[in-house]
Amino acid sequence: MWSVPSYLLAGMAIYGGIGWLLDRWLDMSAFFPIGVVLGVVLGGYLVYRKFGR
Repeated sequence: MWSVPSYLLAGMAIYGGIGWLLDRWLDMSAFFPIGVVLGVVLGGYLVYRKFGR
């Protein structure tokens, strides 16, 4: 039951965190939102692959 939200939240956290680190390192502000969106998309893809069949 908690697998789907866990995949989505973990994707947001991991890729959003990587984006935040890149923002800090490169002194920009574009990578955090890109990382969060990418994390949701990849988490949704994993959910589809695991539970969609």
